[in-house]
Amino acid sequence: MRIPQPWRRLVDWVVSIALAIGFVLVFETEVAKPYRIPSSSMEPTLHCARPGAWCLAGSNDRVLVNRLAYDLESPKRGQIVVFTAPPTTAKCGPGDSGATFVKRLIGLPGDTVSERNGFISIDGKALAEPYIEPALRDRESGTWHVPAGHYFFLGDDRVHSCDSRVWGSVPRHSLIGPVLLTYWPPGRIALH
Repeated sequence: MRIPQPWRRLVDWVVSIALAIGFVLVFETEVAKPYRIPSSSMEPTLHCARPGAWCLAGSNDRVLVNRLAYDLESPKRGQIVVFTAPPTTAKCGPGDSGATFVKRLIGLPGDTVSERNGFISIDGKALAEPYIEPALRDRESGTWHVPAGHYFFLGDDRVHSCDSRVWGSVPRHSLIGPVLLTYWPPGRIALH
């Protein structure tokens, strides 16, 4: 049985669109997923939108996250990572427990992370952090040990970030993946 020409063209379009949608859904679920930046904790590296407190931009940055990366390699210090927040993040605010957070990976399993007058040290060695603006360094001090299988995260806006200094480390199974690029708004496109 042959389908008449006008219907053949319509079926071709419907099948093509269905395949494209299926590809996008599988890609987003398994490979790379987009996220938006909801808070100022990663300012100025990643922007959130005004009128939010301490947000610098008129629209939220949108980032693409590599969901396969940590199946193939270990997380690396300095990466910006998306993860599922542990229950202890409820200390930051209602509804934060189990939410998706975006922070910078600072401490690896077994590290001792210290903060003195806004400067971070790992196992007693100063950590170079060119991405932190001087006015955004928190003047607090503290020391934290990162347990095996866990990671320690900080926001780039240390003054306004509720992070591992408050709620502790994050287990490896909660890491979704590293941020690959900022893709929106167009003027903020950047690889990370």
